[in-house]
Amino acid sequence: MSVDFGKVAVLYGGSAAEREVSLKSGETVLNGLIAAGVDAIGFDPKERPLSELSALGIDRVFNVIHGRGGEDGTIQGALSFMGIPCTGSGVLGSALAMDKSRSKQLFKANHLATPPFELVHKHSYQAGNEADILARLGGIVFVKPANEGSSIGMNRAETPAQLAQALTLAFDYDQTIIVEAFIDGPEYTVAILNNRALPVIELRTPRTFYDYTAKYQSNSTEYLCPCELSRADEQQLQQLALAAFNVVGAKGWGRVDAMRDKDGQFYLLEVNTIPGMTAKSLVPMAAKVSGLSLEALLLEILATAEIE
Repeated sequence: MSVDFGKVAVLYGGSAAEREVSLKSGETVLNGLIAAGVDAIGFDPKERPLSELSALGIDRVFNVIHGRGGEDGTIQGALSFMGIPCTGSGVLGSALAMDKSRSKQLFKANHLATPPFELVHKHSYQAGNEADILARLGGIVFVKPANEGSSIGMNRAETPAQLAQALTLAFDYDQTIIVEAFIDGPEYTVAILNNRALPVIELRTPRTFYDYTAKYQSNSTEYLCPCELSRADEQQLQQLALAAFNVVGAKGWGRVDAMRDKDGQFYLLEVNTIPGMTAKSLVPMAAKVSGLSLEALLLEILATAEIE
């Protein structure tokens, strides 16, 4: 397959808060593509202008820039304008998935279960109503910047003081914050590849939640794949993940995160259109269980690159 791809640029790094994770993802992807025989180079838009891709004669792009600028439709629009095929979702799917407030509204409108939530906007936020928010959402919440990933700026709160502090911290990363009801149960993730759901992974961490440290730094996080769900329950979650992926207009590849409460109800958390590809990342793990090597996974993703 590699002879058909021409010259490939792996986009990584960027200027967002997830830069360090993206650099690691890019290294994994670049080394994997080269090992598979692809004529690939690394390209960091923070270090050089995107217009150089045309001068370099790049035939297609493998994008692993996480977060703003790379995962929100910005890069996708620029590459489409330049006529360079790019992996992953297009402008609209990227933008909708990146903005968790919009994607959760789409889940609700399409009757896909997602935890109850409220939006808090920096420009209109007034301290003093934290107790009311907690009461409406069940007493324990997670506070999330609407447009960040990798659990950056995310915190748990169960008192008014904790919620006020969590909102203040989250406003450093975004103008719109999601305050989401706590779901007491295990967390799962489903990798999506070419309109099919890969084996479900269950995530277990001794930390308060699956935060940045648990994702990228801790050695105590457990990943169960195959997971311990029954086959029927795993298929139900896979179908829910595919529905969520499609409803935001995502395509190519990605990952959908979910929780399950004590009654067995699954709840969608978010859609990731450019998941991590580091040594600890989940998409390569699920692909391996499904029988795909890292190189085969990367080639299949690269084959989906197109101009929106």
